Amino acid sequence: MTASPRAIRRLISGGESETLEFKKSTGELKEAVVSAASILNKHHGGELYFGIKNDGTVTGQAVSGQTLRDVSRALAEHIEPRVYPHVNVIKLSGKDCIQVRFSGAEIPYLAYGRGYIRIGDEDRQLSAKELERMILRRTRDANRWEDEPSDKRSADANVSLRSFMREANAAGRIDFKFSGAAATLNKLGLLRHGRLLKAGQVLFCRDNPLEVQAAIFAGTDKTTFLDIKQFEGNIFDLLKKSETYLKQHLDWRVKFGGLERQEIPEIPIDALREALVNSLCHRDFRNPKGNEVAIFKDRVEIYNPGDFPEGYQPQDFIKGEERSILRNPRIAGVLFKSKDIEKWGSGLKRIARECARNAVRVNFKVLKSGFLVVFHRVPAGALTHSTVGKTVGKTTDRIITLIKTTPRITREQLARQTGLSVRGIEWNLEQLRARGEIRRIGSRKFGRWEVVT
Repeated sequence: MTASPRAIRRLISGGESETLEFKKSTGELKEAVVSAASILNKHHGGELYFGIKNDGTVTGQAVSGQTLRDVSRALAEHIEPRVYPHVNVIKLSGKDCIQVRFSGAEIPYLAYGRGYIRIGDEDRQLSAKELERMILRRTRDANRWEDEPSDKRSADANVSLRSFMREANAAGRIDFKFSGAAATLNKLGLLRHGRLLKAGQVLFCRDNPLEVQAAIFAGTDKTTFLDIKQFEGNIFDLLKKSETYLKQHLDWRVKFGGLERQEIPEIPIDALREALVNSLCHRDFRNPKGNEVAIFKDRVEIYNPGDFPEGYQPQDFIKGEERSILRNPRIAGVLFKSKDIEKWGSGLKRIARECARNAVRVNFKVLKSGFLVVFHRVPAGALTHSTVGKTVGKTTDRIITLIKTTPRITREQLARQTGLSVRGIEWNLEQLRARGEIRRIGSRKFGRWEVVT
């Protein structure tokens, strides 16, 4: 359906964009073909207008039946794979113009044998390496890992399938109840000929190749670690374990309001959880490398082994102008139903928004080996021990509080209470003693710690 002239005028008033190109006349037909292929490679579709200058001024275009056929033929014959554009005559400001609408999903598209991609309102030629990656991605998408059958049966799906159904029903995003594992998995599109697809395996089976490595480091690099964990399980298990690990090792402060006490993390939990969900949902499952959660002195990093969409930058999605590009749409669909994914394509935007609301700096890094979300922590010393009565949860503050309330508490008990390893507790105790905040009374075996007041 062609938009009204008024709607088109509103569209062109914004100028050229990543999906919109203006040409003064069909004398620029070859350049228009290049722009169409460029837009297809970035956005799978867009519009061209002949009879409009690149600044949006309508000049008009002499139009005949042959002109329309020439435009249609040029796009169909000089773009591969072939596209079939919709070519129409429209009147703007009383002048004839040509509107060309086109779409296609068989990326990469070549114009006159070369690949291009849209960057802003310009067409940039793809390098041989970029073109190769696009071809490999098309082959991969045609044979998605998540759609392959696993060696698991419906009986291998664990109790998380029931809890998922309860959450999906409560969210109102699914219209049927749990009716046995086989029937439920089949309705979710995760069962084929009695075997779970690999998507179903990583979602609902504990026995699968998915893992998350979580670690705490003493400084700002990976030279010395205080704690390291290897989490295994399905996506729902790993999401809970990773979130719990982060909660245990973040700094928290307490805000008092009347008789109520509110504990506030240094990094918003909603932002961390969104990053974890994205990390697990959009990873490259063919890559044997696992997901990572790393806590440094000055930052928290969440990493997944998966290429960022070709031709895009994180800011494209943070602005909310781009549609979601899913590496694993079947897995994403299930996570959306349980409301673990709140809205399509909104993950990075939600992370940025939550961090901005809480004055937390966050960076998104596209790496050669994957994608990294970096949350910057409050500088050391911003929370001091003189505010222990009002500020709790910080690892060292927590240790001091436990020592105060239980003077003969052991390293092992401190480890259990804080979630750190014994080695991590020993490191923190040594730091506190070196700063003169605690001291040891008696022997290592029979003595106790004392807080220096």
